[in-house]
Amino acid sequence: MSARDEILGRIRAALRDVPATETPADVAVDRPAPAAASPADVDTFVERVADYRARVVRCTPDELAAHIAAECTGRVLVPADLPTELWPAGAVPDHALPVTELDDVDAVLTTAALGIAETGTIVLDHGPGQGRRAATLVPDRHVCIVRADQVVPDVPSAIAKLDPTRPQTWISGPSATSDIELDRVEGVHGPRNLVVLLLG
Repeated sequence: MSARDEILGRIRAALRDVPATETPADVAVDRPAPAAASPADVDTFVERVADYRARVVRCTPDELAAHIAAECTGRVLVPADLPTELWPAGAVPDHALPVTELDDVDAVLTTAALGIAETGTIVLDHGPGQGRRAATLVPDRHVCIVRADQVVPDVPSAIAKLDPTRPQTWISGPSATSDIELDRVEGVHGPRNLVVLLLG
C-alpha cells in the first residue's frame, strides 16, 4: 500500500459516519470595517514599497502625465479601458494580445485596486484600468498608478475592501526569487522593474 492510499484510507474512515446527504453550511463571517489610512500610513507605504527595490514617484494630478511620459517609453501596453488621457506615446491597447506579443512590449501601465501600507503591497483586482493578470506579469516593466486615498493601513483592511469573488494579484515589489543559497534573481516570473506613481 502506498502512502497516498494509506492517507486516503484514513480520510474515508474518518468520514464513514457522515451522512452522504450532508452539505456544508454557509457560515457568515463578520468583517470589520476597513480602517482609513492616515498620512503616516501613506508614508509607510512608500517606505515599504521602496524596501522591495521598487521605485515610488509621488506626484500631483497635474504632474501625472509628465511622470507617465518619463516612465513609459517604447511600446507600452495599456488596458483597453484605461482612460485615454493616461495613455503614453507608443501605447498598445491590450485587446487580449497573445503572450508572444506581450513579451515584445517594453512596459505595462495600469491602475490598482489598493495599496497596503504595512506590507508595501499593491493589489490589483483586474477591474477598470488594471488589465488582465497576464498583461501585468509578462512585460519587463510595470508602471502602476496608486492614489493615496487607495492606501489602507494593513492586510485586514485590504481584505475588508476587496471583493473575494474577483481575481486578485498581490504585488510586493518586482518579481524575485531566491535559490537555496539565497541568491536573489529578479524577473524570473514577472516584471523585473516596478514603478509606483503615487498620486496625491
